[in-house]
Amino acid sequence: MTQQADVIAFYELTQAKAKYCRMLDTKDWNGLAALMADDVEFGMSDGESEPNMTIGRNETLALLKSLVGGARTAHQVHAPEIDLNEDEAQVIWAVQDRAVFDDGTSVTGYGHYTERWVHRGDAWKLASLVLTHLITDVH
Repeated sequence: MTQQADVIAFYELTQAKAKYCRMLDTKDWNGLAALMADDVEFGMSDGESEPNMTIGRNETLALLKSLVGGARTAHQVHAPEIDLNEDEAQVIWAVQDRAVFDDGTSVTGYGHYTERWVHRGDAWKLASLVLTHLITDVH
């Protein structure tokens, strides 16, 4: 890739991840689905155990709905480490996420998203995501 293409890809990836967070927090499941590859892989870890991976867009959306569909959430990402290789990108994001449930329970997690994005057509699609919480506060 050229330097200009790298800058464009960096911009597009950061925009795609910002949309991911907003779509998840606003429960825009169709918008979130549009950001994912059909065969997306999704997993979560506590930093010590291997993540149990869910495979497929519909399966991933069903899992996300079951986890946070009834909660108010805020996902914030920053400090991306982006490694581009043609039409594929490996990205690690620092993340802080918070979920507040109807019963008053709240969970705040601190950690990293480790992701693989693929460029399909004219857009980046999320192909793999592992959320690792290094610290989890429950109130």
